[in-house]
Amino acid sequence: MVRRHVRPTLLTGLALAGCVGAIAAAGAQAARPLAIDAARITITGTSNIHPYTASTTAVRVTRASLGTTVAGPGFWDAIVKPGALEAFEVAIPAAQLTSPKEGLDKNMHKALKVQEHADITFRLTALEPGASAGTLKARGFLRIAGVEREVVLDLTTERREASLTVKGKLDLLMTDYGIKPPTAMLGMLKTDPKVTVTFETVLGVPLT
Repeated sequence: MVRRHVRPTLLTGLALAGCVGAIAAAGAQAARPLAIDAARITITGTSNIHPYTASTTAVRVTRASLGTTVAGPGFWDAIVKPGALEAFEVAIPAAQLTSPKEGLDKNMHKALKVQEHADITFRLTALEPGASAGTLKARGFLRIAGVEREVVLDLTTERREASLTVKGKLDLLMTDYGIKPPTAMLGMLKTDPKVTVTFETVLGVPLT
């Protein structure tokens, strides 16, 4: 992250997929329920030997509440208005983050303290229009390995007929969450504390 950095396992992506997921779970209130057609969160980083990635599609909504005015064709226009999104929280199982690099998962999960803190969570506090058309700014609290930090996510959206694609990217520091950068190969491989979290969520938006 660039502003107060958060840890790689999620993230961020968490925010977005969750933002969408929460609304989907609250679809009954919105009269036009949304469906999460696809979601992926990817973490990329570097080490003194090679770059690495880890990703997950596992995101679940733990709390969601929409105002009664959020419904109809103008759903996404209404959702960013004050009071429209009353509550929204999502969780991502930290142990579901996996990498194609052999041996990285075990060390990553240990660094994330998955035994003590199974989930990475994001609690949205505000969703606002972005600086330009098709963008949103999401504010909230991200908790990783038991440490919670306030974060701001800049999102881009693209409407394609019956779906809405939401994307975002965030640079984070593992150390801001008390996470020691993983090592491997008896300490010969050392990872950089800075990671980049990218996320993409495709939401189904009913046309009628």
